[in-house]
Amino acid sequence: MKYYAYEEFKNDTNTLIQRVDKYEAQAIVGIARGGLTLAHCMAEGLGLRDVQTLRTELYDEEVQRDSITLFGTCDFENIQRVLVVDDIADSGKTLGIVMKNLLEKHPKVEFQSATLFYKKTSVYEPHFWLHEATQWIDFFWERDFKK
Repeated sequence: MKYYAYEEFKNDTNTLIQRVDKYEAQAIVGIARGGLTLAHCMAEGLGLRDVQTLRTELYDEEVQRDSITLFGTCDFENIQRVLVVDDIADSGKTLGIVMKNLLEKHPKVEFQSATLFYKKTSVYEPHFWLHEATQWIDFFWERDFKK
């Protein structure tokens, strides 16, 4: 298990912001819960006010469920480019289903995805990612704020 501290997150988020800046996203979708911290920080760095969310459930702690559940909808009126953000593409099922759902519901919008981590065994590869994950990532927001 790798602990991912705030300082690493801050530096990586700034690097990811520089990489996705050329995409010129007009909105960000953060996948709850893991992608929310990253989505908020990236929106600040990219100067975007349109931050939307979708919630998924695939994991209970470190155990993957048999199926994913997707909650929520997004509104992209007058939006052409959207960046979809999550913390990690682990199995890739979450990002794959979210991207498929968004493309089906908003066929005139271009979607690209970004994560901090990507596992080579993932069924979905994000458009932008920074680190290959070879073990479970224990993000600071998962560890540092527990009761």
